[in-house]
Amino acid sequence: MKFLLVPFVESPESLKVDCERSSSSSKVWVRVAFDSTDKGRVFGRGGRNLHAVRSTLAALAKVAGESVFLDIYGGLGSGREATGSPPPRRNPKFPSRRPRPKSDFQD
Repeated sequence: MKFLLVPFVESPESLKVDCERSSSSSKVWVRVAFDSTDKGRVFGRGGRNLHAVRSTLAALAKVAGESVFLDIYGGLGSGREATGSPPPRRNPKFPSRRPRPKSDFQD
């Protein structure tokens, strides 16, 4: 798991990964912690990097017949937890509607 996130962090020694497996069911919890300065690089633009990591883990877990849950803690020094849920997905076919700036020529 660590090899997926090392390219995104400035100091790989600050990256902490903890895995816990449920004995009664086929669930695995993966907790990742890193310095808050690396938060933007780990999440990536629009959450793309983190989404790719989640997709990779989900595919590996499916092959193993298990389900995986990823918790992200983005800031070892701050003690604040980043979101454990994936970022909202955007559909490239339907871009978000932005209000058009009003022109002097429109009534």
